[in-house]
Amino acid sequence: MFTSVDDVSARLAETGYLASPAVATTVFLAARLGKPLLVEGPAGVGKTELAKAVAQVAGARLVRLQCYEGVDESRALYEWNHAKQLLRISAGRDESWDETRTDVFSEEFLLPRPLLTAIRGDEPTVLLIDETDKADVEMEGLLLEVLSDFQITVPELGTVTATRRPFVVLTSNAGRELSEALRRRCLFLHIGFPEEELERRIVRLKVPGLDVALAESVVRVVGALRAMDLRKVPSVAETIDWARTLLALGAKTLDETVVRDSLGVILKHQDDIQKAAAKLDLDTL
Repeated sequence: MFTSVDDVSARLAETGYLASPAVATTVFLAARLGKPLLVEGPAGVGKTELAKAVAQVAGARLVRLQCYEGVDESRALYEWNHAKQLLRISAGRDESWDETRTDVFSEEFLLPRPLLTAIRGDEPTVLLIDETDKADVEMEGLLLEVLSDFQITVPELGTVTATRRPFVVLTSNAGRELSEALRRRCLFLHIGFPEEELERRIVRLKVPGLDVALAESVVRVVGALRAMDLRKVPSVAETIDWARTLLALGAKTLDETVVRDSLGVILKHQDDIQKAAAKLDLDTL
């Protein structure tokens, strides 16, 4: 998939994803070693976008399992098309059960979900297991089985083993602690808020029409907000949203009026907005 760490950086940059050396190195190792990649960090720092960028540069199909509380095997692995099975059973009333069972538990009636879809694919695939920390602990046991052997057993059809292993990315916002068993099977990457210089490059790449000086001011103000004790500090995605907002407003500089009127773009709680408005001193930035 990649020839070197520099190759990862260059090819991801072509998609608009600017990777730090740590990100590029870990992606390269995950691809070279065939290990799942567990990416952890705050929301909005580019964890999901990393998987999408890898799929794009590799020319791979992206298969996504969005985790949430209560997600189970039928949503993650496969389920049977019960309505279609009932129609088939009704149509074959004169057949024996053995004849009908062989038919209704066949490929025609199987509904593959993301994990099975990724495992049995014979084309380059990136499997994104998004927000793993939102799934129940029981779901981790299922993931352990799949990620250990890259195979899934369908009792009625047998075991499906990957002929071409997908590149697997698991993301977590650290909402709960993932098990050591799951972590042990993965390479680990933490993506935090980027350094100021990298964030400036990201803003200028994503919002090319923004004035250079204004882009620098945006990044400095966001950095100051992240240093405050807020309920939800602004993410990189919100920095980009704010830059686009300022461009749409035709702002040339960041003054108190512009900042006050647009704080709702980057801060999502009223008490955070009030705290920022009271403590933010633009003259010192």
